[in-house]
This record gives sequence, C-alpha cells and structure tokens, in this order.
Amino acid sequence: MSIEKATVTPKRKSSGWGGQLVQLAGIVAAVFIAKGALAEPFYVPSGSMEPTLLIGDALLASKFPYGYGTSSLPIQISLPESGRVFAETPKLGDVVVFRWPGDRSQAWVKRVVGLPGDRIQMRQGQLFINDRPAELKPDGVGAAEDDHGGSEPAYRYVETLPNGVSHLIFKMRDSGPLDNTSEVTVPAGHLFVLGDNRDNSADSRVPLRSGGVGLLPIDNLIGRADAVLGSWDLGMRSQPVWTWLSGFRLARFFTAVH
Repeated sequence: MSIEKATVTPKRKSSGWGGQLVQLAGIVAAVFIAKGALAEPFYVPSGSMEPTLLIGDALLASKFPYGYGTSSLPIQISLPESGRVFAETPKLGDVVVFRWPGDRSQAWVKRVVGLPGDRIQMRQGQLFINDRPAELKPDGVGAAEDDHGGSEPAYRYVETLPNGVSHLIFKMRDSGPLDNTSEVTVPAGHLFVLGDNRDNSADSRVPLRSGGVGLLPIDNLIGRADAVLGSWDLGMRSQPVWTWLSGFRLARFFTAVH
C-alpha cells in the first residue's frame, strides 16, 4: 500500500524593513484608535481632588460615556470645535477629565456639581444646587497633601448631592476665600465643576482669567474618570532610591473612582 505524502507550501514571511514597518504602523494605529475611542490614562499632579484622588494617582478615563469631540483625541491638534458625536450630558457627581479652557494641552480633573440650567452657590462652605443644600456629614480628620509632599490636617465630610450621589470632600478651614459665592446659573452647553479638596481647588468658582476653570464647556470633556490604575507617593522622591518601591500605594491599584 502506498502512502501519499501531503506537501505543505510554507507561507511567505514578510521580509525586510517594509514588512516590519507595516506591522509597526498597524500597532500604532490600534493604540491610537483605542486611546481615541475607548479610554486614556492620565496622571494626577495636584491635590485639588483629595481625598478622592491623590497626587501620584494614575487614572483611566472612559471616553464613550459622553460621546466624542475634538477634545477626545489622544493628541491635541488645532481643529474647529464642531460639537460631539453620540453626546451625553454627565450626571451630577461624575468625576470628569477635560481640556482646560485656558490651555487645551492641559488635562484637568474635577467633579460635576452643576448641569445646564442649575443654579449653583456656595454658602459658608456648603454647596447649594437650586436652593437645595448638599448634605454634609462629618467623617473625621484626614491629611491634605500639597504639591511639595507636605500635608496639613483637613476635616473630612461625606457630601451627598440632591440626586443621592455621595462622595468624600476635604475642608481645611471654616471660612475660606471660596466658601461664599454669588449664585450662578449654568448656561446651556456648560457644567459647573468643583474639586473635592474645597479649599485647594481652582475650579468653576474661580474665573478663567484668574487661573480657574470658570463655567466648563461640555465640548471640552475628554471622558469620565472611572478607575485608579496605580498610585505612587511623590514624597518618596526625596528619599534614597532603594526605598522608592515602598512608595507604591498598593491598596489604590485597580480601584473605582467614586
């Protein structure tokens, strides 16, 4: 009996620099699309969102919840703003990443406390939305970190917005410069945003000309901050290199942002 041997023709391998460049271009395109359409990582350089977000946190911002616009692009190029595709308005309490109106190359992160049509005011350090106070419940004392690795005591509160969303905030003093503001009505296409570290945040209480956010255009949104991927204590930079591994905040790795 004869056995017929099957012959297999080997596939041609891409050879030379041309094939490698095509593969590299494909990888770059896939990464670019993923960052542009799905999510993008960001780094937290300041303490304005403490205690929710700490200096040294690495954030993941999901882009699909609010739709897509020029601000969603992973690189900043000068294009005329033409609105958003699949646009959705954030919910009260969402933590959002956005292009700072003063310099769109900078990405900032704050919490949404006012939607279009809402009337927002601070009275003696308490947030009022449409004349309804956000409930504040004392939750002990924490440590608010500054940009140089130092810290100071801060009163911690659980703040509950009118829609039932609760989160932690810091208050370092009883009568801060931003604790009493005039009532502001949020115009169409804009948001009112605050930092959770209420005495150390340049947010919608501070005009853009003074280095704050002012009323944030919805078109400047990048995405919703959904998770902390990792965290490292920047105060460790002043310590010997061999101790730097102890600066990783392992308890914050892969945690949800509330």
